Amino acid sequence: MRTICFYFQVHQPLRIKPYRFFDIGDDHYYWDDYSNKSIIRKVAQKCYLPMNALLLDLIHQYQGRFKVAFSISGVCLDQFEAFAPDVLESFKKLVATGHVEILAETDAHALCSLKSKGEFTRMVGRHAEKIKRHFNGYTPKVFRNTELIYSDKIGGMVAEMGYEGMLTEGAKHILGWKSPNFVYQNSIDPNLKILLKNFQLSDDIAFRFSNKTWADYPLTTEKFVTWLNAVPKEQEVVNLFMDYETFGEHQWAETGIFEFMKALPNAVFKYTDFGFSTPYEVVKYGTPVAKIHVPTPISWADEERDLTAWLGNDLQNEAFSKLYEMESRVKNIEDEEIQRDWNYLQTSDHFYYMCTKFFSDGHVHSYFSHYDTPYDAFINYMNVLSDFILRVKMKESEMTEAEQ
Repeated sequence: MRTICFYFQVHQPLRIKPYRFFDIGDDHYYWDDYSNKSIIRKVAQKCYLPMNALLLDLIHQYQGRFKVAFSISGVCLDQFEAFAPDVLESFKKLVATGHVEILAETDAHALCSLKSKGEFTRMVGRHAEKIKRHFNGYTPKVFRNTELIYSDKIGGMVAEMGYEGMLTEGAKHILGWKSPNFVYQNSIDPNLKILLKNFQLSDDIAFRFSNKTWADYPLTTEKFVTWLNAVPKEQEVVNLFMDYETFGEHQWAETGIFEFMKALPNAVFKYTDFGFSTPYEVVKYGTPVAKIHVPTPISWADEERDLTAWLGNDLQNEAFSKLYEMESRVKNIEDEEIQRDWNYLQTSDHFYYMCTKFFSDGHVHSYFSHYDTPYDAFINYMNVLSDFILRVKMKESEMTEAEQ
């Protein structure tokens, strides 16, 4: 039986409050608690709570034949714990069914895999501990890096950590003539199996569902099933990867997105030879067809499917470099607040807000950003980072004095 693998990214950053130059050295709390709480509660009501309830009903209705997977960032889990415990409970109910998989990732939804193997390993371990604590000892077996960022080298590091599979984008410039609808292997360590997003079918749901100018609007389950049946018979898995906020937040309830998902499993079971599997099931039972070679990192962001959403201009690269200059110094400081802020300052969204792209990608970046301009995002972040560096220096001085 061929299979559909649904994976949803669940992430909300901790947004930085307006932080002026004159706050440096005076105000050491950086996070906009009011905004963060308001956004979590808004998305909870529009997406997380109704969609989790829908998925739970579908799992029970089809007695476990319908399955999905989530990666929930650590920074999002922290906010659920603080601002939306009802959402956290609803995710726990889903996982408790035994038909929902939780994937590993970096705790702060960070870009550390591009900069530091040590920090990458530390942050993945930190996330694993949170998953274990929140989900009754659950241990993920498949890894999803921030924004599906992947390269041969990153895959090699993930394999070293003991994970058996990893998700990434089925980027055109990597695949060429090949199909994303197979299981592949990491080119450095073939024991790590790679699942590739079918971006065409995924984006039909995530981005084009409510677009009335789209030639295939409206998207119905009948139409989607027709496209599934058009997948060549030898292609064994269709990976549908998307933001969980697609449901109710990016695509509002009024578009019919919930009704579409409610009806989809029945249409799949009735009119296709597809079933549903979690990523680990695909990794465990699927046979790899070839190694996938990705020498330069890819992601699922923007038209280029590369790193330019976060590291595509001088502002982003300066902020990124300045942050990771602090890594070795922060490691030596045993201070809970320093470690907390170090973690949260690595969240990829801070660099995403600094992106200066135009046209369609630029509109997407503007939609997610709470800043007026990328330059405002850069200045605010660098002001905070300047204060953070001062705090690290002060702690180092205190440690030196204590040793004397």
